[in-house]
Amino acid sequence: MDLSTLNDPQRQAVVHTQGPLLILAGAGSGKTRVLTHRIAYLIEEEAVNPWNIMAITFTNKAAGEMRERVDAQVGYGAESIWVATFHSTCVRILRRYIDRLHYDNHFTIYDTDDQKQLMKAVCKKLDIDTKQMKERTLLNMISSCKNELITPMEYEMSTMGDFKKKKMAQVYREYQAQLKSNNAVDFDDLIMLTVELFKNHPDVLQSYQDRFQYIMVDEYQDTNTAQFELIRLLASGHHNLCVVGDDDQSIYKFRGANIRNILDFEQVYPEARVIKLEQNYRSTANILNAANAIIENNEERVDKVLYSQKGDGEKISLYEAQDEADEANYIVKRIKDTSDNYNQFSILYRTNAQSRSIEEAFMASSIPYKIYGGLKFYDRKEIKDIVAYLKLIYNTNDSVSFRRIINVPKRAIGDTTMQKLQDFADQNDISLFEAIDRIDETDIQKKTQSKLKDFQTLILKLKDAESRYSFDEYIGLVIEKSGYIAELQSSNNPDDETRIENLQELVNVASEFE
Repeated sequence: MDLSTLNDPQRQAVVHTQGPLLILAGAGSGKTRVLTHRIAYLIEEEAVNPWNIMAITFTNKAAGEMRERVDAQVGYGAESIWVATFHSTCVRILRRYIDRLHYDNHFTIYDTDDQKQLMKAVCKKLDIDTKQMKERTLLNMISSCKNELITPMEYEMSTMGDFKKKKMAQVYREYQAQLKSNNAVDFDDLIMLTVELFKNHPDVLQSYQDRFQYIMVDEYQDTNTAQFELIRLLASGHHNLCVVGDDDQSIYKFRGANIRNILDFEQVYPEARVIKLEQNYRSTANILNAANAIIENNEERVDKVLYSQKGDGEKISLYEAQDEADEANYIVKRIKDTSDNYNQFSILYRTNAQSRSIEEAFMASSIPYKIYGGLKFYDRKEIKDIVAYLKLIYNTNDSVSFRRIINVPKRAIGDTTMQKLQDFADQNDISLFEAIDRIDETDIQKKTQSKLKDFQTLILKLKDAESRYSFDEYIGLVIEKSGYIAELQSSNNPDDETRIENLQELVNVASEFE
């Protein structure tokens, strides 16, 4: 295999295949190039089976990019290499084995909006004043616990007479109980439950250790305690663990990232080799020298100095504006002094609110502009509504999805009815969907009972029809039979035309996926 395009530290990282390896990769130092070459080297030179190799990334985008580069580098057999995010890896494992943890394998994954809806129900049930104890705060607490692998019982034991923490512990316990009752998990559960599965069922762990004999983890500085433990368990079979990261780029402590994972790697794995990638291929020397001068003041970091062979480059300029209007006017002046080809410029800002002054300055100077961002496709109401239909069809215990779509389109089922149905479900320890089977036992009006039964029949018919359609055809069927598209088509709201287009795009996405 030709490694001549790599520099010396990169080559060392590629050919060191046995035992733990920590690659400290500075910004722009070619870490993805090293990982893809390392995978190819394992297959071509070490005769490792592609299916015995696992590469873990943090985002779907990063996983997609790595998959493309691995396919291009490796060629035949590349499709057998496991290239995925932490969460998608755990989903695949849990889809197969979550029944060992007393869940049904047809579980639902709750997104942020689903979690908020569930937390509202929890707070209402426990009579929590959400002005005193905000739902966001409670969800953040639960997420932090799961990142640290702290169970509701363990958190409750740590409250030590603290009234507020004790109340929060009750919320955590009830939140988890309702998740399980709905046969649902949140994103933090995916990793926590996989760790629990591996610890409680050694045979399952052994099967994955046997499969993943060579493990590579990207952006290791961003791992939390749960992710560290997941990787530690998987790698404890063959010890061929390669982690790539940069302690200087660790910025996600607020999300639970534990910088000690990378700083203490050599303590956890005393036999580990450490290789530093310090040549930057992206920036000029002036930029790197400024960055080095700033970052060297960090107290907890591994010593490394980035360098470049691209020359000194332009000097960095800094403008200290008096206020946001002055800043915006300075940006306009710089753009006009430089070029009238506005497509050459981009402006980055940290918060959406900062765009206002810049937009006003552009409008005053007749500079055309475009804002990138806004609501993501899968966060749009019509998309989340249809996805909720699909979730409920797949898992009829999903009471959060049930509540979201029971009146979408409108079925004249009010809050009072829903509360009665929820109370009956709670009293009998059943889901909202199952409660409809016994709705005659409630005091809900007969007319409304009939509407709920019609809704249940619709979901069951759609569930029965699933096997007879392709994925995109089936989503089209759900959109039609639910009455969702008909309601949009009969609306006089001009925005509903865009919503119809978005639903058609969802069908297109399903077709591409299939």
